[in-house]
Amino acid sequence: MLKVPVSGQRLDILEWLRDPVAHFPPQRYGDLVEDGVSPEALAAKLGVSRAVARTHLDLLTGVGLLRAKKVRRRTFYRRDEWRIAEVAHFFEKGW
Repeated sequence: MLKVPVSGQRLDILEWLRDPVAHFPPQRYGDLVEDGVSPEALAAKLGVSRAVARTHLDLLTGVGLLRAKKVRRRTFYRRDEWRIAEVAHFFEKGW
């Protein structure tokens, strides 16, 4: 997952979502910290289409590093800190 050529973008997403207030402007709907960041905001920051951003977000959500939350009809994404710590622990142990 992280070794493909676009892995830098996925790592950027994880880093930006660590402190979304510092990296994204306020959103019309949804709180950046509590609800997460919209795919549109992430696409704009990455400089890619919304579809490409959604691919990255779907993959990161699928492996459990992000959580998706619906607010109205929109989906927002934030880090799953517990899962990220768990994965980091596996790498530290030589997984």
